[in-house]
Amino acid sequence: MKKFDRFILKSFIGPFIAILCVAVFVLVMQFIWVYVDELVGKGLGFGVILEFMMWGGCTILYLAIPLATLLSSMMVVGQMAENKELMAIKASGVSFGRVMLPLVGAALVISILAFFSGNNLAPKAFNEIMTLRQDIKSTKSEIKIPLGVFYDGIEGYVLRINEKKDNGTMTGVMVYDHTGNAGNTTLSIADSATIKMSSDKSYLIFSLFNGSNYQETNKIQYRDTNLRLERINFRKQELVIKLNNYSFEKSDSVRYGEDSRSMGINQLKQESDTLLRRIELAHPDAFKALSSDKLLRKANQLDTAMRSKSANWFHEDEFLHWRSSNDAKEAYSAAVRAANLYCTEITINCGRIDQSNFFLRLMKIGLFKKFAQALACLILFFIGAPLGALIKKGGLGVSAIVSVLFFMLYWVVDISGTKLANNGTITPALGIFISALVLGPIGWFLTKKAIEDSDIFSNMDSFKIMVRKLWSKIFRFFKPMRIVYMGTPEFAVAPLVRLIAHGYKIVGVVTVADKPSGRGLKMNESPVKQYAVAHGIPVLQPVKLKDPDFLKQLSAWKADLFVVVAFRMLPEEVWKMPHLGTFNLHAALLPQYRGAAPINWAVINGEKITGVTTFMIDHNIDTGGIIFRQECRIDPEDNAGDIHDKLMTAGSALVVQTVQSILEGTVELRTQRSFIQGSEVLKSAPKLTRETCRINWNSNTVTVHNLIRGLSPYPAAFTEIISGEEGASPIQMKIFRTEIGEPCDGCTPGTILSDGKTGIKIVTANGSLSVLELQLQGKKRMGVEEFLRGFRGIERYKCI
Repeated sequence: MKKFDRFILKSFIGPFIAILCVAVFVLVMQFIWVYVDELVGKGLGFGVILEFMMWGGCTILYLAIPLATLLSSMMVVGQMAENKELMAIKASGVSFGRVMLPLVGAALVISILAFFSGNNLAPKAFNEIMTLRQDIKSTKSEIKIPLGVFYDGIEGYVLRINEKKDNGTMTGVMVYDHTGNAGNTTLSIADSATIKMSSDKSYLIFSLFNGSNYQETNKIQYRDTNLRLERINFRKQELVIKLNNYSFEKSDSVRYGEDSRSMGINQLKQESDTLLRRIELAHPDAFKALSSDKLLRKANQLDTAMRSKSANWFHEDEFLHWRSSNDAKEAYSAAVRAANLYCTEITINCGRIDQSNFFLRLMKIGLFKKFAQALACLILFFIGAPLGALIKKGGLGVSAIVSVLFFMLYWVVDISGTKLANNGTITPALGIFISALVLGPIGWFLTKKAIEDSDIFSNMDSFKIMVRKLWSKIFRFFKPMRIVYMGTPEFAVAPLVRLIAHGYKIVGVVTVADKPSGRGLKMNESPVKQYAVAHGIPVLQPVKLKDPDFLKQLSAWKADLFVVVAFRMLPEEVWKMPHLGTFNLHAALLPQYRGAAPINWAVINGEKITGVTTFMIDHNIDTGGIIFRQECRIDPEDNAGDIHDKLMTAGSALVVQTVQSILEGTVELRTQRSFIQGSEVLKSAPKLTRETCRINWNSNTVTVHNLIRGLSPYPAAFTEIISGEEGASPIQMKIFRTEIGEPCDGCTPGTILSDGKTGIKIVTANGSLSVLELQLQGKKRMGVEEFLRGFRGIERYKCI
């Protein structure tokens, strides 16, 4: 070996080993973090933790070695290029290919070591660490008795202590002995106690001082029904409690030898051949079992040797002829049962074959991975070394960032290919080697450019120009986003207006069908339709959202995105249609107030804060991933109409923000569960019913006041009033606005108090409400003074 080669190898081996150790340490720490909940509180020895970390490090070598190869090769060659060493070597007549020659030899050695690590060390490590993890999980956590509560963490005993001093002494001790399974019949009470565990954690010594033992026989005999209670006082008493599984015990043998990840190449080949043979014999064995079943009356029909013109199976004298209709019915029922049994057997056999195919794929994946991991080291080297020469940067700066990006590309492609191979979507060979197929051409291209001494990365200005050209080509062919808007009420008009004002292309609107309303049964159009027609936007009004004609017309619009505001629940055929998805604007801060009437229920429940939420629609109602939320304050005198107007404005801006984020590709969905804080209780917003709108005057004042606010102006809370006259009929009265009044001593809830000129008070369970606006059945809405001028004697009425 020449001095030049030794110089190159020394420059590479040191950083490779250092980076490998760092990568292993980082990955082991991440590995430990995943399983930290299973390790803490078990009283494990330092040796057990070290063993767990050692085997964990061995299991992640398949990731650490490729990463170290990529990063070290890029750092070493980049450092040489940055320090002009590479330029001096080339000036002396040595090509870059000759510089890489010793590094290629080192990469081949690393690939071979990676292969033997994956074939010999990794299976052993996986088997050991999974067995060790199972042993740790079976070890119980250390005993920590909380203060002031009954602790049942010790099998057969329940303990309670009031206080624990710094010297370890506990006071106010109670010990229930349940080892006899007779309930709370044995109790020890002591002023103080100490606790000590044996060195091998096999038993617990509980020393009690100055107390009493209580024991009740708790047995009733045939003639003697008395219960006996024994009390024994003591100054000191030692209670020895046997413990099980509190000390770590390592298993003598491993238990995961049948997993494909714990097998070497020879065992994987053997298992694959066994499974392949089983699959080949599955069809003949199933056919033989079915054809010999007694349920098949004419079994010889399945034998081609028995088929002939003389063997006419279906023209026997008694075939398909029955004495009565009951016999025929019974025969057909038996035939159906036999056919169902055959179908069941076939389904079971298919399931067995599918299971065998699944295990066969796992074995092949494990087999190919042994070679793919070694190949990955070589390919990543041919990416790292040329890239270092091209970017002319070493150290842990640019080279480290670029290395991590390429490694992430390799890792994502490898994981995706493995999952697809597991599912049977692609072959195991393609799934495992797809990362090589993706990164191999990149390595070839970079190596070629490095040997040719290309300057593709040396001039950053040219790189920026190239990026700008790429973006200009993308925007040149970029088409405006096509949006279909779905909504019905006035609340949905404002977001539609805002989208059009911001230049978005609304290709169509979907709203409810026109319905007759009013005394003249005049056809009533939704506010969204009125606005769409006025602005020349095509409108669809399906009666059923699954109607094939509607789906065909909707698909013809070729929308990129559906925007839904105050519309019906969409079937999957609709919301899955656009490739960018379908999002909905909900008038509440999800996950709170899912349902049809979130504005009303937020006010009814006396909330101080509400808001609007945009979320992606999924199979359930208002449960999709959240995009944005915007809060809105509810003032003390706001009613549902006021909040409706506030949220309509806030929701319009939020819809535009959501569409813009989807267009830019910056949307990050968050699960609704992540917005639930601690023990927060989710409140629903079901559809409002007539019973919901009825006022119960036996409720407290604030509850009734909030109900009236939450239902005003529509559908409005109502009550029924009736006079004290005999035979009088109740009159419905809607109440739109109230003020909280003073309590009325001695008045029953529902009592109406009035001076007949300026005001009306209605008594509640703990106070009264001053009515400010109301409406009698068949009359218009009016203020209380106007009402009193036309309605005399209101104080003679009572709310029911």
